[in-house]
Amino acid sequence: MTSNRGPARLTDGRGLVVIRGGRIVDPASGRDEVGDVWMEDGRMIERPSDAREETGGRRPFVIDARGKVVTPGLIDMHVHLREPGREDKETIQSGARAGSAGGFTAVACMPNTDPVIDNAEVVHFVLERARQADIKVYPIGAITKGERGEQLAEIAEMVDAGIVGISDDGKNVDDPAIMRRALEYAKMFGIPVIPHCEDMNLSAGGVMNEGVVSTVLGLKGIPNAAEEVIVARDITLTELTGSRLHIAHVSTAGSVVLIREAKRRGIAVTAEATPHHFSLTDEAVRTYDTNTKVNPPLRTARDVEAIQEGLADGTIDVIATDHAPHTIDDKAVEYDLAPFGLIGLETALGLVIARLVQTGTLSLMDAIRKMTVAPARILGLPGGTLEPGAPADVTVFDPDRQWRVTPDVFLSRSRNSPFYGWTLRGAVEYTIVDGRVSGWAMPGGEKT
Repeated sequence: MTSNRGPARLTDGRGLVVIRGGRIVDPASGRDEVGDVWMEDGRMIERPSDAREETGGRRPFVIDARGKVVTPGLIDMHVHLREPGREDKETIQSGARAGSAGGFTAVACMPNTDPVIDNAEVVHFVLERARQADIKVYPIGAITKGERGEQLAEIAEMVDAGIVGISDDGKNVDDPAIMRRALEYAKMFGIPVIPHCEDMNLSAGGVMNEGVVSTVLGLKGIPNAAEEVIVARDITLTELTGSRLHIAHVSTAGSVVLIREAKRRGIAVTAEATPHHFSLTDEAVRTYDTNTKVNPPLRTARDVEAIQEGLADGTIDVIATDHAPHTIDDKAVEYDLAPFGLIGLETALGLVIARLVQTGTLSLMDAIRKMTVAPARILGLPGGTLEPGAPADVTVFDPDRQWRVTPDVFLSRSRNSPFYGWTLRGAVEYTIVDGRVSGWAMPGGEKT
């Protein structure tokens, strides 16, 4: 299912552009002030001395951002774009358009495609498709061949081809010796290892969080320990190897404690949380809506509170969506049989504003930091700042504009969102990639 909704491409990336009178929030420089932002030929610049809006001199393309927020382009370091192999769920192009609608100027795509991104040939395929996309797409390579956990993938050749990290996301690397070698190899190339922390012996057959709700519903539960024992193991291996570890989609209070303590000890660990893990609890599963079936599962209110505290105190560095599209037919089955995953690119900013910024959990500066400069630094990406010389990747949104989540007009090919009907704040108005300005009427919903 696709939508006819799309962006209005306003410039081609060449020439002079000014964003006039917006609230500039740039965590990389600490800038939070009302002012103008300039760019030319795909780069951020200082105001040119010969720029004019009246006749004569160089006349810029002007974006009126009064009452709006202007930030570095948002970066999502954890998405599933399904291409190659399941283009019925998502393609690189459709996922990029959904990302652009959500204010993202760059995404990093996970390797659990078909075939798996475990060699240079598939990396080249993804990058070739990405050249035609609306935003920047950076591939993450697999840790092991075929994500089978048995033998390391060709990490060196994938790094040469352009990957920015390695992960077997969706599957845990069960063998600690293989995980140790992966950390050692990654250290050689200066890239992070991004594990999916799940002890399959503990979670086997589970479809939701293990607790009171799973007992009432008669569904097999996944205990918090399934995540935490692997988080503890991988932190220990990171300390041993001196490599860099980035823990994906943290979902439990115990994991937050482990990561906080690891950071206190100086271990090079970073972490991310998703909007659904700080916005929903396992109570949402009482409806048996298969769009609430995610891995790791939605946890308890105590876990949600811990995730929010981890975001607030810096234990959790990044907000990432774990955008995981599935077809309507895939999800229209019994809860036990449905695949894990929900889409998140077009609702992420609205959930961040509504559930973190408006509640006082995070300042706007801190929230934007976790969606811009933090993922850029972890993956070694250009961007994440509005400083002169940086790529002209910029997001402009209205922080006060309310909109209702309406999946029927999403640009993702899939509709598996549990947030249907929610009213959110923070409507993207412009997404700018290398100076190319795209204007949006409304992100994934309708004005309220």
